[in-house]
Amino acid sequence: MAKHGKGDEKLIGVIGDEDTVTGMLLAGVGDNNAKKKADFGPNYFVVTRDKSLDQLEEAFHRMTSRPDIVIVLVTQAVANDIRHLIVDYNKTIPAVLEIPSKDIPYDANNDTVLCKVNTALGCAGEVRKK
Repeated sequence: MAKHGKGDEKLIGVIGDEDTVTGMLLAGVGDNNAKKKADFGPNYFVVTRDKSLDQLEEAFHRMTSRPDIVIVLVTQAVANDIRHLIVDYNKTIPAVLEIPSKDIPYDANNDTVLCKVNTALGCAGEVRKK
């Protein structure tokens, strides 16, 4: 949690598998403000086999629309499931960043942010929609 401006707390949101989210929570990413949790829900979402695509999309929209979240970390495996939302997402804050998970290797060719940066710099690479 970081302070920004007049004492406003800014958070990092996490969407990913159980191990990744647990690691981030142990590192201090979790928000323990009961009022914020009541207003917005938690700043993390654990993706399991029983979660539907609609639940995952709703979690992405909830995280990217919260005024107190400035970065949303999404494991690349999960990002592949909601690639259409990530490609169409065009706000700078909160920034949506793809991170590797322990079970699935990182693939730079599928990283939407990296592809957008390469395109802006005139490098080869295109943003892929799934």
